[in-house]
Amino acid sequence: MESIARLPLEMPLNWADIADRANVWARSHNVDLRSAVVLVPFAQHLAPARRAWVQGGGWQPRVETTHTLAASLGPTPRADEGQLTLDASTDRLNAARMLRSQTWVRKDPLAFDDAVAAVVTTAHAMVKAVAAIEPHERAAHWQRGRDLLMASGGPGASERALARLALEWAALAPARPTDLLFALQPSAWIVIQAGGADALTERLLLAASVPCLVLDADTPAQAALAPSLSLAACHGFEHEAECAAAQVLAHLRQGDAPVALVAQDRVLVRRVRALLERQRVSLLDETGWKLSTTRAAAQVMSLLRAASPIAATDLWLDWLKAGPWPQAGRACMELESVCRREAWSQASAINAIKLGPAAAALHADAIAVLGLLSAERRQSLSTWLSSLQAALQRSGVLEALRADEAGGQVLRVLRISETAAWSGQAAQTLMSLDEFSAWVDEALEESSFVPGAPSEPANVVITPLARVMLRPFAAVVFPGADDHHLGAVTAPQPLLNDAQALALGVPTSAQRREAELLAFAHAVSAGPVSLFYRRSEGAEPLALSPVAERLALRLRRAGRDFTPWVDPREAQAVTATPIGMPAPRAATLLPQSLSASACEALRACPYRFHALHLLRLREADELDAEIEKRDYGTWLHAVLMSFHEQRREPASAEAECAHLMAVAQQQKLLLGLNDVDFLPFEAGFAELAPRYIAWLHQRDEQGARWWQGEQDRRAAPPEWRGIGLHGRIDRMDHVRGGAIELIDYKTGSAGALRDKVKQPLEDTQLAFYVALMQAEATVPLQATYLALGRKIEAITHPEVEDSARALVQGLARDLDHIRAGAGLPALGEGQVCDYCEARGLCRRDHWAAP
Repeated sequence: MESIARLPLEMPLNWADIADRANVWARSHNVDLRSAVVLVPFAQHLAPARRAWVQGGGWQPRVETTHTLAASLGPTPRADEGQLTLDASTDRLNAARMLRSQTWVRKDPLAFDDAVAAVVTTAHAMVKAVAAIEPHERAAHWQRGRDLLMASGGPGASERALARLALEWAALAPARPTDLLFALQPSAWIVIQAGGADALTERLLLAASVPCLVLDADTPAQAALAPSLSLAACHGFEHEAECAAAQVLAHLRQGDAPVALVAQDRVLVRRVRALLERQRVSLLDETGWKLSTTRAAAQVMSLLRAASPIAATDLWLDWLKAGPWPQAGRACMELESVCRREAWSQASAINAIKLGPAAAALHADAIAVLGLLSAERRQSLSTWLSSLQAALQRSGVLEALRADEAGGQVLRVLRISETAAWSGQAAQTLMSLDEFSAWVDEALEESSFVPGAPSEPANVVITPLARVMLRPFAAVVFPGADDHHLGAVTAPQPLLNDAQALALGVPTSAQRREAELLAFAHAVSAGPVSLFYRRSEGAEPLALSPVAERLALRLRRAGRDFTPWVDPREAQAVTATPIGMPAPRAATLLPQSLSASACEALRACPYRFHALHLLRLREADELDAEIEKRDYGTWLHAVLMSFHEQRREPASAEAECAHLMAVAQQQKLLLGLNDVDFLPFEAGFAELAPRYIAWLHQRDEQGARWWQGEQDRRAAPPEWRGIGLHGRIDRMDHVRGGAIELIDYKTGSAGALRDKVKQPLEDTQLAFYVALMQAEATVPLQATYLALGRKIEAITHPEVEDSARALVQGLARDLDHIRAGAGLPALGEGQVCDYCEARGLCRRDHWAAP
């Protein structure tokens, strides 16, 4: 073993000086540079390092990282069936199959999934760590690990057993690609150390029989401080993103390029990137983002979600809108409109007969594609992947994915068209559609998408903190310098404590923390550096990172302090435009007929009437699969209508109650209501039915008889000058004295109804229904709310015919004013405003004066 020369570099660090120092050492040791190997920390260092040696002239050494050097020496050893592949999705399948054979592993889903994830994470860490051990020493290393994890029983017994399982699995892994480096014999090893010593590199040097040099960039970086260090405290997420983006743009205006944008807070930096892209800044993103967040992954997942037998209609529509269906434009809009109108919350409830030609054709095509992913029982993973490929092909998505950069990675991660390479694992793993969808989602979540580099050199490079060192950045912008993102407590290994991890060569929490501190020291050692942090994350307060606080102490000891950050954003004067109460005029928009809700709106708030009934603005109906009280009301009206149509003569309470419950079941099937979701309402109706029958028998004794139900009526009051009324009356009964009683079913609070009729002229609905009937009625009219709650209660509107005449006359005056050009102000108050769909239009919450 040759002695290892270790020489510290000098500030400022640059590759030309590094190459000069290495060449001087090589000449003094008679090293033939043509066969020497220079190892740099990261692939991003290859280009500047090679350029520096070329510019220095003479023979060129081989400049590599350990991984690029190993890749050039031979192919990566292929894993046999069941061996670790270091691919998370594949290894989880193998780990799950392995753990299912262990009787001591808990089989409840959550604990089992956690155990699988922990075993895979630990085995991956062990295999990566063993790469730093010479192949002939690994048997002894694994035996030391077995001895370390041998203890049984006591606290942590399950974790030790899982860790032992992970160790045995890791010990059977194929040879590491870097094993070939131990047999390589260059004329010299020259190592550029930045970010701490690398375990594999150190072992190569110890095993070498040639001259070795380590050029240490860490020692000078830890002692140096950038000439300009600024710190800005921001109010929140958006403020921090804007400040960071503004600082990047300020550097570019000054000619400082390239700028390093440190991705310490990945979510925040994605927002900064979006702000910079608006300014057409050329970017190189070395961190990327989760593959699951790309459009390509969304297309695959939307297909799988839509294929579920219990898929909600909105999942169907999401899939149809995401895919390149040739006819999906207007046809999809038509399909969505019909689904909302018919309240089809489940895709299985869609009735093609009620669809137009284009929507029906789209629906048929969708059914054909999703049929490829239907299965009555569990299938092998290879079968599911073949079915998914066929469905993507049939829907026209597959070719688009192959042509897309992210789409190609999605296909590779899922091994679409490559199932033969791992047919053994895929054929042995049986899954349901839900389990397959979860596996696909997990595989996409585990992978990252890094877009290709732009054709021109980028002015801004988004990079992790560890890759800032030894790179020619003109400036560093560092958002996310808070205590949650910089210097936060790192998560420990799931199955190993720090002592066990240290013995097995797995990085400990302390080692990861030291590596972060060293990377930060490099980042703040040269060039202008701007640090940003925010004081809160939503309702949670944030503080400055302890790492940044240590930097502040270093500055004070050096007689310095952070430079006050100057906001480079330009101030803009915005002229105040106060908003007042709107009062639009709409004389030409009056409709031919008004409903009860339109009259209610005109009386309660003229602006609401203008927005909802003159402009006919509507919120889109929800496609939520959850059954709401409105759905219950629709069903209840249908049940009572059908029951009374079938009822001829009064019968016993038991018989009529049974008949009512049978009708309720029929209507539930006709309306396609889900048994599980409707169960609470159905249970409530089971209690209501006997109370309703008892009330009905009392009505029979009083001489009342059901006459009609769900009747549409129209009227044309002469006072309204050509405008009519229209509405649907829930029920009309003949009562004693020859009168007709109009009944409106209500499932809400009886107390609210009583309050409404206490002031008869304020109750619009019952008065409106009587106004509909007054022109044709030859007998007295009565009107009642029937509260169908815990107690059946009839709430009668007194003197309702007088109220109806007053309603018609009052609305006639309002309509005359509208025709004359009177405004329709937003006069609503209380509950009228609280639940008004037009509140965002009248801007009530933003008026300059109340």
